[in-house]
Formats: sequence, C-alpha cells, structure tokens
Amino acid sequence: MATQTKTEPTVCLIAMGSNMQTEAETSRMIIERAAVEVARVLGPVQQSGLYAAPCFPAGAGPDYVNAALALFTDLPAASLLKALHKIEADFGRQRVQRWGQRTLDLDLLALGTQVAPDLATFDHWQNLPLETQKLRAPDQLILPHPRLHERAFVLVPLADVAPTWCHPVVGQTVTEMLARCSVEDTAEVSLICSGEEWRI
Repeated sequence: MATQTKTEPTVCLIAMGSNMQTEAETSRMIIERAAVEVARVLGPVQQSGLYAAPCFPAGAGPDYVNAALALFTDLPAASLLKALHKIEADFGRQRVQRWGQRTLDLDLLALGTQVAPDLATFDHWQNLPLETQKLRAPDQLILPHPRLHERAFVLVPLADVAPTWCHPVVGQTVTEMLARCSVEDTAEVSLICSGEEWRI
C-alpha cells in the first residue's frame, strides 16, 4: 500500500487595503475586522503594522489604510483566492472599476516560491506599461503578484511580517526589494500603528 506524502505548509503572503469607509466603520476598523476573519477562515496569521498611503494610481481615490498578513497553509492557490474573494464580498467589495475605491481589498501576493501560471505569463503582466495596466486586468491568478516588487505601499507592511521571503523571479528578499524603491515612494507610506497595537 502506497504511503501518502503530507504536503508541507507553505508561507502565504496577503496584502490588505481599504480606502472606502462605511457609515459604521472607518477603513482602519474594516482592516482590523477583516484580519480577524482571514485568521478565522485560513488559520493563525502574523500581521504587520497599519499604514497610510496615497491611492494608486494618483487621483484614483482617497488614501488607503494598508497592512500585510503572513500565514502557513497547505491549501492550493485557487482555494486561497476563493476564500479571500468571499471575505471581500462579505465586506461589501464590488469589482466594478479597475483600481476603483474599495471597502476591502485582499490580494494574494505570493504562495511560497510558486510562479503561476507560468514564468512567461508572469513576465507579460510584469512588463505591461502603466497606461495598459489601467485598462487591463488578468483573468487568472498571477503569482507572485506582478507588481509586488516595485510598490512601496505593499513592501513596507510586508517587511514587517516576511522580510526574508525571497521573490522567486526577481531573486531578492522583501527587504532588498524595499531598498530599491525610491525615497519618495517609501516616504509616502506612514505608520498608523504597529502590529502589536492591533494584535488579533
């Protein structure tokens, strides 16, 4: 009888953002409550500090409250994405406009060293000009997130929870990728509170 090999848990990195508060909750409250829900659905998480950052692209809406989560999971990427989309929907997220205002945005940034669906597709989306990015969105999950390595508003929180995670394509750690961001971009990301101050 064949012995089944148990899948080793893999690190999963998630970006969180909100720039559209409700009558009952601020963006910070939404992020804090969403992190609790992610932990309930997917298991224990480590959370970054909460950060404020201008909306991207500039002028697309109010400033964001951003955070990052790290957790270990044996779930496949498709199941993780489905769970995150369900949580977004429960928080009132509507996918109407590319880079529009969002009650809650949960991005699956990376799953270990997985490159999905393949390197050619990753390279295609990574190299799209900004104007094309504004008009087109991938119809499938791209891992790692094709813009992860160049966005300070993602890397600053991510450095709190996974500073040594190494990008499987770029070949640099989160700390190294953050160091490559411009001083101006990094300075726009301001700490609201540390992860200790809103521990789940």
